[in-house]
Amino acid sequence: MEVKEATTTPAGRTDVLEKLRDDAYKIRRYALQMGEVQGQGYIAQALGYADVLAVAYGHALNYRADDPTWEGRDRFLLSHGHYAIAHYAALIHSGILPASELETYGADDSRLPMSGMASYTPGMEISGGSLGHGLPIGVGMALALRQKANPAFVYVSMSDGELNEGSVWEGAQSATHHRLANLINLIDMNNQQADGPPAQILSGEPAAKRWEAFGWYTQEVDGNDLQAVYDAFERARYHKATQPRVIVLRTCMGHGVDFLEAREKNHFLRVEEDEWQKAIAVLDANHLKGEQG
Repeated sequence: MEVKEATTTPAGRTDVLEKLRDDAYKIRRYALQMGEVQGQGYIAQALGYADVLAVAYGHALNYRADDPTWEGRDRFLLSHGHYAIAHYAALIHSGILPASELETYGADDSRLPMSGMASYTPGMEISGGSLGHGLPIGVGMALALRQKANPAFVYVSMSDGELNEGSVWEGAQSATHHRLANLINLIDMNNQQADGPPAQILSGEPAAKRWEAFGWYTQEVDGNDLQAVYDAFERARYHKATQPRVIVLRTCMGHGVDFLEAREKNHFLRVEEDEWQKAIAVLDANHLKGEQG
């Protein structure tokens, strides 16, 4: 999918948003199917982040599904490698990976390991999971693209727990210094990291004000409001000033599956064997209800 111009007409915008709602539903469904294969996975994060990935791969990113290494592509860096189950779902829906590989998720010799690895998976730009590295790598990529006069953008996707890492803020300062207008940082603020809520570990709040203080063009939106996410992506890409851009996305873990969304939040949400199909059924029913208005 190659990006042309921002959608401006009301009718065109409505059509795009309807498509993106369907994309988000399918990303959630693929993630649940993979979770069922292994009986585990960071499914709460995948459900919560699906709307962001739908806008990224369904509208914002410039890429060619049949040529994942095309030089003109926008780079999407999954810094939080444990979100791989969500990213694979987006790569499958976008046609970069075949849906037939869902059944191999997490298996030996699979191209879909539990944590994202660039050497295994087409469309996976970096090996993430060692948190805090995505943004500094993105700064280097953005600098290189600019030096080559390549108009591609670099999108870095990271979690709120990564704001604990000093390398993130070194990257933030470097991006401002180098005036990297081709760099867009996406932060999933789901209020949960490995040891509990970030406010109890090492708070990154107020997030938006911190990034503004570093000189970034900053937006903060509800990450489960597709229209708000879509608008934020548009503003970030077409912002005129020569500065890096960041979108702070407030998401709800488990979003789209009521009983998982209501469950007590933790970093690795446990789903019982008989609950995977139940979750898919709830997701399907909610999607059908939305289609019927």
